[in-house]
Amino acid sequence: MQNNTFYNEVLTDHNLHPIHKHHLEDANFSLEGVNPSCGDDIILNLKVEDGRIVDGAYEGDGCAISQASADMMLDLVIGKSKEEAEHLADIFLRMIKGSITEDEKEELEEASILSDVSHMPARVKCAVLGWHTMQEMLEEV
Repeated sequence: MQNNTFYNEVLTDHNLHPIHKHHLEDANFSLEGVNPSCGDDIILNLKVEDGRIVDGAYEGDGCAISQASADMMLDLVIGKSKEEAEHLADIFLRMIKGSITEDEKEELEEASILSDVSHMPARVKCAVLGWHTMQEMLEEV
């Protein structure tokens, strides 16, 4: 298991100082994601131009893991193409199931700290909420 202090610091920072938790006025894609088992509820907003995610934000409420995961996800995918974002989502979701390589884990940058969630079944839906919401949204892009 990773260093719990680092894990807690990163989660706390993304919850107290989220970069991407705000209304995105000029979003052209928006989708709500809900995790009824925990009460997590996010609205993911993306601005996509020419197949590239040029901006993104989320609104809503939920546990620390769901909110931090959505914030870290947006850190990763803003500036990326639709295909790159889908690739990162695939890696993240496989990481939560415990089936990625170390090289793939490195691609997730800070979001890789959530790998230990795979050992906490009750928290898996929290961690993947934003990622599943983005995947569903990108099907429409």
